[in-house]
Amino acid sequence: MAGFRRTSAPRLLYTFCSSSISRSSPSPATALLLGNFHLRYSSNAARVKEDKEPWWKGSMEKLRNIGISAHIDSGKTTLTERILYYTGRIHEIHEVRGKDGVGAKMDSMDLEREKGITIQSAATYCTWNGYQINIIDTPGHVDFTIEVERALRVLDGAILVFCSVGGVQSQSITVDRQMRRYEVPRLAFINKLDRMGADPWKVLNQARSKLRHHSAAVQVPIGLEEEFKGLIDLVQLKAYYFHGSNGEKVTTEEVPADMEALVTEKRRELIEMVSEVDDKLAEAFLSDEPISPADLEAAVRRATVARKFIPVFMGSAFKNKGVQPLLNGVLSYLPCPTEVSNYALDQMKNEEKIMLNGTPDGRLVALAFKLEEGRFGQLTYLRIYEGVIKKGEFIVNVNTGKKIKVPRLVRLHSDEMEDIQSAHAGQIVAVFGVDCASGDTFTDGSVKYTMTSMNVPEPVMSLAVQPVSKDSGGQFSKALNRFQKEDPTFRVGLDPESGQTIISGMGELHLDIYVERIRREYKVDATVGKPRVNFRETVTQRAEFDYLHKKQTGGQGQYGRVCGYIEPLPQGSSTKFEFENIIVGQAIPSNFIPAIEKGFREAANSGSLIGHPVENLRVVLTDGASHAVDSSELAFKLAAIYAFRQCYTAARPVILEPVMLVEVKVPTEFQGTVGGDINKRKGVIVGNDQDGDDSVITANVPLNNMFGYSTSLRSMTQGKGEFTMEYKEHLPVSNDVQMQLVSNYKGSRPVE
Repeated sequence: MAGFRRTSAPRLLYTFCSSSISRSSPSPATALLLGNFHLRYSSNAARVKEDKEPWWKGSMEKLRNIGISAHIDSGKTTLTERILYYTGRIHEIHEVRGKDGVGAKMDSMDLEREKGITIQSAATYCTWNGYQINIIDTPGHVDFTIEVERALRVLDGAILVFCSVGGVQSQSITVDRQMRRYEVPRLAFINKLDRMGADPWKVLNQARSKLRHHSAAVQVPIGLEEEFKGLIDLVQLKAYYFHGSNGEKVTTEEVPADMEALVTEKRRELIEMVSEVDDKLAEAFLSDEPISPADLEAAVRRATVARKFIPVFMGSAFKNKGVQPLLNGVLSYLPCPTEVSNYALDQMKNEEKIMLNGTPDGRLVALAFKLEEGRFGQLTYLRIYEGVIKKGEFIVNVNTGKKIKVPRLVRLHSDEMEDIQSAHAGQIVAVFGVDCASGDTFTDGSVKYTMTSMNVPEPVMSLAVQPVSKDSGGQFSKALNRFQKEDPTFRVGLDPESGQTIISGMGELHLDIYVERIRREYKVDATVGKPRVNFRETVTQRAEFDYLHKKQTGGQGQYGRVCGYIEPLPQGSSTKFEFENIIVGQAIPSNFIPAIEKGFREAANSGSLIGHPVENLRVVLTDGASHAVDSSELAFKLAAIYAFRQCYTAARPVILEPVMLVEVKVPTEFQGTVGGDINKRKGVIVGNDQDGDDSVITANVPLNNMFGYSTSLRSMTQGKGEFTMEYKEHLPVSNDVQMQLVSNYKGSRPVE
């Protein structure tokens, strides 16, 4: 495309020349020169235009990035298995609980199978009718980590699977809510029509009432339960039957005569629903014109891409019926990468939102959305949002500022990896040997864009973990290192007192998942200590200190005197610790001042109330004394530590606890019970909104009172409630809580 940019300069030149010459008639020589130039330029532009059209337009339009999500046991894995089989990616079908003991292709992790996210690799690539479809892993767990956000950022569209017997279940509601939050266009697929009690129309009505879906069926089943034979396409008005041992032969026939009345009624309902949100179809519908299949298909596509309508497909993945028409629906109705608007955050302009054009012409912007430990080292999955990435070129990791050469670029195709030389916007590729963390953004160095905010929230909860057997220490640390790379909200540290490994994260469920993954993926059993809240301490008033540290033993002694005061920092200050030296003259030689600051910083790491770090503290040094021989850095550092301890109690210290912003979404009938429970946990309810049939309660609750909340919320709401929790701020605890925490701390400390 560089050639196209170069030709744009002469256009300006030519316009300028011709406009300036047109006032006075040009000489014949100038006219000839201009004519030649114009001819050469326009043929060049035409040639560039010719080159430009085919090179990426075709491949971008034939690309779909989709996710498949559903309530556990709605048949998501079975559906994925059939999609892979019909698109030629696997050559035989294995059932999830098959007698052959092989298990479905996508079920590789036990934990994933339990959590209902069974897509093993992050992006499974398959082709259907000349289109490339990337099926992307949509994590179903940990409602409130960065990971879910990233996976949904990578999707351009999704298939929401419902069970025709179970209907809209609690997980379906959660998944749909996430899709809506991240503005993902979607299709619905009502699965398991072969089961006893299957009723797709009941499920469709549930989706309309519970999920507020503006949806209509685009297919009608021919028979249900045992009698389920095939499907009628309401758009094309054709009947599909599935033959062959695995339903791979699809025969198209006319609509059966006995079903014509039902088909006409359902097609009219479909046209009515779409015309409510699509003006073009509404005009044709109101003027009673016959609506051709092509017009209806185009209208359904427009409404689906605009997220105003959800087409509903039907079938039975287990009985191999209805999967091929669903794949056609993905191609017909879900958007290609250029039809979806993606935003980046400009780090040069204080994270200002920038809309990406999503074409390969722009500057390179790519997001590392998943890491995998492969046979050849770390495999990093990249979704390219703009520009082109080439093997051997240099790319810049915006989050770390490192410049990296792309050593090997691969596309994942079946179990093999297909090496490629370059990839463009909209594609999903993997790179080897690039050291990065999940969620890092790569550019070509000309811009500083990130796809996700770089402001990672501070962890609010800690657990002590240690492996049961001493032999598994290597695997244990390998697991922790990998999880830290994958999730920036997950931190690992050491407790200096007990020597235990401390993991910190965004909440109970978040840490539970990781402990479970260490056990499953790395076969390391770990014992888990009691959850600990990350308290802080602070001072509330000014307190003076004047401390002389004097020690005389044989040889050189220690001597250092520090005077000054400590005080709380003003509210809203950006730093948590401030040190100021206002000594006039040389009472303390200037080379000892850094040692004094270091001493105060060290002392502030552990307050004397409960041993947690002291925040919002300002230390001012006003005077001191030194000795020509005995003063040393160590002496002044110790003087600072003891001075801090001496005046700390006089500054009326208080304990700060993390307060969480909790959002609880429950059906309205449970609103009173849940509100009462939040008050019991010393929470302050700050908002109560109505969202359809649900109540959304917003409250500020101390994290220390939120342990076990997920279990009690389930029991209070019959499993229908859900909550998200994010850190808001640290606030002082009440007096009774402070006294209890201090006495617990003193009781747990060994007698000195």
